[in-house]
Amino acid sequence: MKLRKIVYGMLCMGALASCSDQMNYHEYNNYDEDFVKLNFSNVGGLITTIYLDLDTDFGNYSGAILGSATDESQYAYTGNSIETFYNGSWSPTNAQSGTWSTCYSGISNCNLFLDKYVGLTFPELEQNADYKPQMFRYNNYQYEVRFLRAYFYFNLVRQYGDVPFIDHFLSADESNTLSRTPAKDIFDYIISECDDIKDLIIEDYANLPADVVLPSESPETGRVNKATVLALKARAALYAASPLFNTDNNPELWHRAATANKELLDYCVNERGMKLVSDYASLWDKNNYKNATDELIFGRRANRESSTMESYNYPVGIEGGNGGNCPTQNLVDAYETTDGYDVRLVNGAWIADGSRVFDKAKPYDNRDPRLRMTICVNEETGWPTWNEGTIYTYQGGANGQPLNGGTPTGYYLKKYCQGDIDLRSNSTNKSAYHTWITYRLGEFYLNYAEAVFRYLGSADATDAEFTMSARQAASMTREREGVGMPAFPLNMSNDAFWEAYKKERMVELAFEGHRFWDVRRWKEADKYFVNIEGLQISKTGDNTAYSYATVVNTRQWDDKMYLFPIPQSERMKNPNLSQNPGW
Repeated sequence: MKLRKIVYGMLCMGALASCSDQMNYHEYNNYDEDFVKLNFSNVGGLITTIYLDLDTDFGNYSGAILGSATDESQYAYTGNSIETFYNGSWSPTNAQSGTWSTCYSGISNCNLFLDKYVGLTFPELEQNADYKPQMFRYNNYQYEVRFLRAYFYFNLVRQYGDVPFIDHFLSADESNTLSRTPAKDIFDYIISECDDIKDLIIEDYANLPADVVLPSESPETGRVNKATVLALKARAALYAASPLFNTDNNPELWHRAATANKELLDYCVNERGMKLVSDYASLWDKNNYKNATDELIFGRRANRESSTMESYNYPVGIEGGNGGNCPTQNLVDAYETTDGYDVRLVNGAWIADGSRVFDKAKPYDNRDPRLRMTICVNEETGWPTWNEGTIYTYQGGANGQPLNGGTPTGYYLKKYCQGDIDLRSNSTNKSAYHTWITYRLGEFYLNYAEAVFRYLGSADATDAEFTMSARQAASMTREREGVGMPAFPLNMSNDAFWEAYKKERMVELAFEGHRFWDVRRWKEADKYFVNIEGLQISKTGDNTAYSYATVVNTRQWDDKMYLFPIPQSERMKNPNLSQNPGW
């Protein structure tokens, strides 16, 4: 058996990582099975290769993020491949199929490890001083790999629905005879795998028994552990219960989702002492792997320093900035006033009926604090942190249209950008590590709220099993210290709560890769993904005031797009692959 690539070194990648910024990966090509079995490092190399297939999105579409195919943002440049999702060019021959190839490559490597490299004892290394701790890690690899395989299947099923299922290593010829396994069975498999390994995998790399700690290393807390396994199970259960997959609204699937998310919350909060962090922006800060561990469950940390996220998204008009993914007015409208009222632009005038704190002359003041942590607005100062000027996004402003790349929406993106990365030519701080948030506690309060609401039937309902109501759970992210938004009120109608919940989820999880999939699993894309709003800001009068107008960008939507097309290239190799409806 030949391996095309083995990459190994210290894996330093995750939400809880407490490790050196020096990550030296070494690549070895075309070594056979005997080489992999030679020592711990070589086996670990295969594991690292699999970890590197975990997904991130710091601009996967030539700078555009998946959020720019939703109502979160609009990419500033036309002709980008992100437009495929809404301009009518999406098809089986233009399938946007990177997830298919990446996930099946990862699954193949997982199956290879589980078939070939479990049960080794390395007898020639028994006399080494580190033999016991190394064997301890090696024996845990099989559970990490089973998680990773389930993770890849989750990414596939949410994107394609029914997909081919493989749980052992196959040749390419054998793989190309498989038919698609129903999505329900894939979800059941993911949840079953998580249940099987949750009490077998290492619980916490930061608290290992003393006799298995390697004296020369920092804790490998960026690796998969019990909390990560429970997080995958909880998210998979929510998706399986959602309308896209739960077509007959089976209440038992909502019960399973509520139970799984409660299990995760109970474990993280009661056993691990985790909580929502008080500094919301620390969740994506370059030091989140050590400063936001109260909330972060798992993250995929980049294996090298970069500044591409900043270069893509810093405002046009400052050195090194290219505009990029510009938050929409749809998203900005989701941020309430600090006393909990909606803000809207009506006939050119800002209104927030009922609010005692809103000033229509300063429409971004006294808003949910997460707005200014996520989005750069007109007249913003201190963004990026080294910028001594003011950001002006109005028409003709220093950072607005008609500059090439000037924001088409009136806003620029801050979230996931490290504001101290200085792209000026004389800077010595031009790059940093970035961590993609895979799982964090805030998501699972919201997941729980959605599942309990659907299962018990109202926002305030509780029972002996679910003692926290959907309203209480959905209020947690709003009420976090440092945000301080008011809790959702008692006695909301079901329709009112559902709309408020979706808005809170959009705000809390903005640009973390959820919106594209949430709206699809709810089957509400025709409501949210067609009319994408931006803001045209103009100077008025003596140039001391502004006028505002909503600009609507209409996108195409067809219900077949709830699922991706099966790539035609794959169907040509495998005649047993059926196509998704409408494609």
